[in-house]
Amino acid sequence: MAGTARKLVVEVVEARNLLPKDGTGTSSPYARADFDGQRRKTRTVTRDLNPAWNEALEFNFPPAGVGVDPVVGEPLEVAVLHDVRVGPSRRNNFLGRVRLDARQFVRKGEEALIYFPLEKKSFFSWVRGDIGLKVYYVDEPLAPPEPEPPAAGDAAPDAAAVEAVEPRPADATATASADETTKAEKLVDAAPTPPPEAAEAAAGDGATTENPPEVDSAAATPAPEDAPEMTAEAVAASEEKAPEEEPVLSPPPPPTPTPMPRQVSMPVRRPPPPPPEEPMERSKHDLVDKMPYLFVRVVRARGLPTGAHPHVRVAAGGHNASTREARRGAFFEWDQTFAFVRDPATDSPGPTLEVSVWDLPPDADVSVADDRHFLGGLCFDTADVHARDPPDGQLATQWYRLEGGRRLAGADLMVATWAGTQADEAFAEAWKADSPASSSAAASAASRAKVYVSPKLWLLRLTVIEAQDTLTAPPPRDAGIAVRATLGFQALKTRTTPVARNGGPAWNEDLLFVAAEPFTDDDCLVISLEVRHGKEAFPVGSASISLATVERRVDDRKVASKWLDLLPSDEATKRVGKKAAMHMHGGRLHVRVCLDGGYHVADEPLYASSDFRPSARQLWNPPVGVVELGIVGCKGLLPMRTADGKGCTDAYAVAKYGPKWARTRTISDSFDPAWNEQYTWPVYDPCTVLTVGVFDDPPPAQLSDGGGVLPAAVSSRPMGKVRIRLSTLESGRVYRGMYPLIMMLPTGAKRMGDVELAIRFATSGSTLDVLHMYGRPALPAMHHLRPVPAVNREALRLATARISAAHLARSEPPLRREVATWMLDAAEPRGFSMRKLRASWNRAVAALSWVADAARWVEDTRSWRNPTATAMAHAVLVLLAWHPDLVVPTVTLHVAAVGVWKYRRRPRAPAPHPCVRASMAEVPDREELDEEFDTIPSARPPEVVRVRYDRARMVGARLQTMVGDVATQAERLQALVSWRDPRATGMFVALCVLVAMVLYMVPIKMVAVVAGFYYLRHPMFRDQMPAPVINFFRRLPSMSERII
Repeated sequence: MAGTARKLVVEVVEARNLLPKDGTGTSSPYARADFDGQRRKTRTVTRDLNPAWNEALEFNFPPAGVGVDPVVGEPLEVAVLHDVRVGPSRRNNFLGRVRLDARQFVRKGEEALIYFPLEKKSFFSWVRGDIGLKVYYVDEPLAPPEPEPPAAGDAAPDAAAVEAVEPRPADATATASADETTKAEKLVDAAPTPPPEAAEAAAGDGATTENPPEVDSAAATPAPEDAPEMTAEAVAASEEKAPEEEPVLSPPPPPTPTPMPRQVSMPVRRPPPPPPEEPMERSKHDLVDKMPYLFVRVVRARGLPTGAHPHVRVAAGGHNASTREARRGAFFEWDQTFAFVRDPATDSPGPTLEVSVWDLPPDADVSVADDRHFLGGLCFDTADVHARDPPDGQLATQWYRLEGGRRLAGADLMVATWAGTQADEAFAEAWKADSPASSSAAASAASRAKVYVSPKLWLLRLTVIEAQDTLTAPPPRDAGIAVRATLGFQALKTRTTPVARNGGPAWNEDLLFVAAEPFTDDDCLVISLEVRHGKEAFPVGSASISLATVERRVDDRKVASKWLDLLPSDEATKRVGKKAAMHMHGGRLHVRVCLDGGYHVADEPLYASSDFRPSARQLWNPPVGVVELGIVGCKGLLPMRTADGKGCTDAYAVAKYGPKWARTRTISDSFDPAWNEQYTWPVYDPCTVLTVGVFDDPPPAQLSDGGGVLPAAVSSRPMGKVRIRLSTLESGRVYRGMYPLIMMLPTGAKRMGDVELAIRFATSGSTLDVLHMYGRPALPAMHHLRPVPAVNREALRLATARISAAHLARSEPPLRREVATWMLDAAEPRGFSMRKLRASWNRAVAALSWVADAARWVEDTRSWRNPTATAMAHAVLVLLAWHPDLVVPTVTLHVAAVGVWKYRRRPRAPAPHPCVRASMAEVPDREELDEEFDTIPSARPPEVVRVRYDRARMVGARLQTMVGDVATQAERLQALVSWRDPRATGMFVALCVLVAMVLYMVPIKMVAVVAGFYYLRHPMFRDQMPAPVINFFRRLPSMSERII
């Protein structure tokens, strides 16, 4: 099979709004790209601040042996420079640069035109503008190497002579050519190097430079100083020369059959590649407890009877496990691993380990089996088992002679036993003694720990512009036309437009869908045109667009529109007949379709979002850190179901952050399960949330006595979730503690147990990089340039959650659909909740309590309850009135002092989630809970619905009164100058003139002091009645008396 070579393609499209450099208001720019020691240049566009190159530059990826991956590797730097040969300039010719991380490279077909803002080279650089690039990589097949031709002539005793006369193959010829080219480059480099200014002056426009003359590679004469420059690969990365075309070297002449010394190839020196990054998934298990296990690996057997159907049974500490039936070949193959918990306190798994081979089905009961089915066994002393700790290599297997079997002699079994922990590589796929019993391999695999990844999601935007030639006959008078688009289970419809007599209907409306990669030819967007008359809809015609052909974009540029020919639909064919439908035309539809990669397609609610990255990988920023989660275990779980007359729980945990899901193994029949598993995620935004949920795994389907399959449990039942915001964690600190698992049930809040977690957030860059994230927008730029309508956001999120859940359910083993939807808060949309309304009101009151405290302090000061404090308030008032420039610094200093004072009472651990007191779930009302968990539409009796409706009317009446009071006060404020009450307006205008005259003559500082002293006067100088200003305002008219 031929190999492939990976190439990086950089399409330099254009640049916009560049800085002039030639002194006449223009520049002659060219682009230079550097990647992995390779340099490519575009042609020079003369005297243009908005140049367009439209050139593709190719680079070779390092060979596979150096450990550089297209995801983590060398960065790409694209610089824009001014060609000083076309327009001489005394200033620096640097116009800006762009540095792209290797994680932003995508495969061909996923690329999109992106405009990157040009960055500075140093702090004092002055750049502006942006550059449009398309960056992607392709895998090109390599031609198979040609076999070397046999040596000409007989062998000579002199090895040098034989080597000289032997004709060189094609690759040797290329090597010699490269060697001689390298010598020529060295001779060129040996000449005196001109200064950078002279080098830039000597640069020229590559588009107008003629090809240099061909160089005879066989000649060893030195090249003169004015020799043509070499190819772009030979140019050093530190030089700054003008772009030029790569010269094409002629093939060297065939070697002469004369002895010549061997030439050693001298490749171009390149900087060494960076060390490969360690994968994120490699965990050291330093956040959780080490769990000792006894591992037994059963590989194969030999010497067994030919017609046998053997399986191996392993017994240790009261636990029995059996392999599947052996695969037949040269040996009887199993290659399965078993893990038994080692507990020195209880002497588990016992002093001996028994391995036996039986000629029976794996699910047979060997306790009642005949001895003739016993093929032999082994017995190991668990105290003599070798201990292995990663990164030690795997323990070598050994052949052991089976003993005790009566049917054969000389049978051997290949087995390996060792003592390890859950960090062992074999632990993930091994059978565990604490896993639930399963009757099939698929059910056993479903209970293991797995890592899942959500699909890559795109926002599909369909813009319906207009339609033509839609109706051949006049429709009814009140009929309308609408367009319906369907993508999978998502169906959207435009507004219904009346039929125009003089032209086709026009909509100019956007319909938004969610699409998941990979796109196949069967994934189509179906667009149909409907004539709606009353409640009936008659489809006229339809068309389909394959998602694989839809253009992708990452910005707000417009994509090309298209006209679709609508074919008669199936319903139209049934109504008018097949023959009539053949002559029927559904019209033409003008649409614009694109995949928007600049949006973040969210599947989580905004308050619990774990990722804000856009769909297009080119727009991703490098990660700012890593979060490590250790799921230790649970304590005090409640029984979730009944088995064999007793309660049991088969618990497992699921953690979700970003697109990565982590599922622990299932521990059967334990109210205190201990997983001690550790997972790692890259962090792109510290203001995100990590979600951990605990579920009960239903038992797998089992065979009945009659041979049928008994139905399994309906679904996994949730037991609670915990959410931890990463911004509340200190960098590098380990937080380990118990978090309550609380479920809100129709009977009230119920504590299902506690989960123990250990979490650590470590930043990979400097602290300034993390602090810089707080000043950047959380969502990508497209959410602000062209925001998604608010009415569509929740519907899109629910559709996204449904697509992600369906994708995870198709994995092997699957992550259940109900688990994913419950983790994403999309299991069942709930309606109105009086409990949540009161909780939100209490949250608002608690958040604004400082306003009430400030008003209470002012009232206490004004009432002279503390004369010393009131006297100091007078002094501060005079100071601030005479020095108003101290007001803002005083307020900010006070806020800073409050923050410093509360530092000693800062939270030492992440806040527990959820908070029962803040959720108003401590003593909930049963009727309100029943209303909260009621479906939409309601499934309760009409009497209950009538009572709830009356209560909702009462709440609405209170809101109506509050809104009316706010409107009344606003209308009274407007009535001050509306002359609805002539006397009141006249008094107000005269008072305004008087105040203006006083303020013109009296300094504002004096007015502020007098007003403050008047407000803080002693209560003995006040009247208990309202102030005249308040009485005047309350007498102003409003629109309340005119409302019917």
